[in-house]
Amino acid sequence: MQVSFSLSKWQVFAWLIGICLSAPLAFLIFESLQGDSEVFTHLWNTVLWDYTFNTLLLILGVIALSCVIALPLGWLTAYCQFPGRKVFEWALMLPLAMPTYIIAYIYTDLFDYAGPVQVTLREWFGWHSPDDYWFFDIRTLPGAIVMIALVLYPYLYLIFKTALREQSFKLVQASQLMGMSPLQSFFKVSLPLARGAIVAALALISMETMADFATVHYFAVSTLTTAVYDTWLGYYSLTAAAKISGIMLLFLFVSLMLERLSRKNDTLHERQSSVNETALYQLQGKSAWGATAYCVLILMIAFVLPVSILGGYAIDYFDEAWNSQFFLYAWQSLKISLWVSAIAILFSVLVVFYQRISEGKRKSVPGRFASTGYALPGTVLAIAVLLPLTLLDTKLNEWFAETSVEPGLLLSGSLFAMVFAYVVRFYAIAHGAVEASYVRISPSLDMASQSMGKGFLQTLTLVHFPLLRRGILTAALLVFIECMKELPAALLLRPFNFETLATHVFQYVSDEQLELASVSALFIVLVGLIPLYFVNRSMEQHN
Repeated sequence: MQVSFSLSKWQVFAWLIGICLSAPLAFLIFESLQGDSEVFTHLWNTVLWDYTFNTLLLILGVIALSCVIALPLGWLTAYCQFPGRKVFEWALMLPLAMPTYIIAYIYTDLFDYAGPVQVTLREWFGWHSPDDYWFFDIRTLPGAIVMIALVLYPYLYLIFKTALREQSFKLVQASQLMGMSPLQSFFKVSLPLARGAIVAALALISMETMADFATVHYFAVSTLTTAVYDTWLGYYSLTAAAKISGIMLLFLFVSLMLERLSRKNDTLHERQSSVNETALYQLQGKSAWGATAYCVLILMIAFVLPVSILGGYAIDYFDEAWNSQFFLYAWQSLKISLWVSAIAILFSVLVVFYQRISEGKRKSVPGRFASTGYALPGTVLAIAVLLPLTLLDTKLNEWFAETSVEPGLLLSGSLFAMVFAYVVRFYAIAHGAVEASYVRISPSLDMASQSMGKGFLQTLTLVHFPLLRRGILTAALLVFIECMKELPAALLLRPFNFETLATHVFQYVSDEQLELASVSALFIVLVGLIPLYFVNRSMEQHN
């Protein structure tokens, strides 16, 4: 009887968490299916198709450019030996730490008419006006594609490289015996075997691309993400914003379905017992230095040059950038991130613990429900969170109408909305890390604890927590970093006169004055390097 009561209690906790964290998505879908909206009808008849077309072009362009950059890099570092290979294996992941709007501003400033590149060209060739020469405009859709791909290609690089290193060298060697060149072997053996991993990475890149708001907004490229933002802040139509968000959800659903279908019949019949550590091809001479030059070029363009310029801004404008605002916004970002990390860890531990002690067929459903928010772009998530919170605020104000108390926007206009949205979005990260740590704990420890008369709560606190400490710390760190970098949801949900480091930097980027927030921007980049360090350490231990 005691066991049944305890299990029921944990079940209630898990299902409440799953329902609460999936409620915004349910409200968003319900609102997007409601009756027609005048604002949405106007957008549908005028610009919405252009926004949708631009979004498709942006996604396809980023996917194509990411493949051009990442697939050769993954093949080189996985299969070839050349100077600097060991360094490039981890260094090529560094661009993930760069927010796209920061790299977009830096390259805009670099290639603008008054920037150093065009000024130098005019001095060299004696040009005096824009009529004397042609120069590309970076603040366009192709420019946005390049900027976003430079930041997102590491997803494909890392996943593809890992897939290649897990393939058996015997298959590639067999293709060589059949007379295939390395290039032919790459297209006919390596790529087909890694198809599922490639599609999974591209699905992730497509979702991140569609979620990007800052870069396309700064480049004045109209996409569905900017449409949601402009509809809410420009037309104040939550219903129209929800309908546009529904279109984005359809894109997300298609991406996920394509990824699932690509893996449905993907079976690898031969696999190495461990990761390949030796190089298959020993590059020599021009080939070796050509591979090194290609890796250096990508790393320079995507990370070294932007960080160097940002560091130069921080040095030149240190007195203006290192001020009380930086400390205030850093503290506010730190506070929000700590709250969200603690809540996400607590919820994930409760849900995963329920999955562990439950024997029901639907024990994983609460965790899946709770993790649905991770796929939502920040602007869509903000609208999804505003829908139930606005409804609750309305009900609270109606309930207090007969009294002298006026709660106002108690939920949707406070920090609660930001914290709730962040938990909805980043819970999946904590859940995945905690679940992975729980797999390593033997069930025999649970049985031993129960045989000593310990209940579920005591087993969790005395047995599991000490063993989960490293996994919990990793999960908390990852959630913390993501919260520090989150921008679209913060822009829409922050209370009046409240800034985070991300919104602070973006405001200066929008005003063409990133130099005055360079210290804050550099801090965000440095914080973003922390999870990459742990990923690299994890890969080294795995090898």
